[in-house]
Amino acid sequence: MIRACNIYKSFREQQVLEDICVEFRSGKTNLIIGKSGSGKTVLMKILVGLHDPDRGSILFDDRDFIAMKPNEKNLLRQEIGMLFQGGALFDSMTVEQNVMFPLAMFSNMSWEERLDRVNFCLQRVNLENANKLMPSELSGGMVKRVAIARAIANNPKYLFCDEPNSGLDPKTADVIDHLIVEITEEYNITTVVNTHDMNSVLQMGEHIVYIHEGKVNWRGDKETILHDGTPELDDFIFSTALTKRIKKHKR
Repeated sequence: MIRACNIYKSFREQQVLEDICVEFRSGKTNLIIGKSGSGKTVLMKILVGLHDPDRGSILFDDRDFIAMKPNEKNLLRQEIGMLFQGGALFDSMTVEQNVMFPLAMFSNMSWEERLDRVNFCLQRVNLENANKLMPSELSGGMVKRVAIARAIANNPKYLFCDEPNSGLDPKTADVIDHLIVEITEEYNITTVVNTHDMNSVLQMGEHIVYIHEGKVNWRGDKETILHDGTPELDDFIFSTALTKRIKKHKR
């Protein structure tokens, strides 16, 4: 479990996050949702250590990330997998080299053991025999699946996904959503997804936190989000593209 406690963050005179208190549950797909500029991306960056909060604490299974020394933070980061928006693959590396990259950095495996792990991860995301392809040879969905394979290469306890469906068509986006949910359940990972895609919310949202103007405005799940009636939440939901799935759930 990950807990963010009394998080404040400002940039110059602008207060971006104010007294954020949330928890993200183990073995669940946890979603952070909100409009552009709401603070959800800043919150995720604080969770993974890319920003420091002005106040507050981040607890990874009761370990205070903010209070850790640099070497302790580096050890904890080895337990974290990250799926970046757009995939963020290294263009000059093959698929195999991309997935092996965190293993080379953080593990003591032999080359043969690393290769076995790479092959396992690629098989898990349905990309067998893609080892020698270059990122330029991949479709958008394949890029995301390689990025997922890289994110889980080190058997992370925590998985962070930043807009995992950005730039994908709806059918491919569904495939990525299903894959994230399956991996979360299969390996009992604490997964945190930053998204504004309502299809993803309705498919993945076992635990959802809605951020509005830097504050937690609503908490719930995919079963209750369309029927809660919170004005700010309804405004967010129905200001996005109305999909067939939203209409179906609203009936």
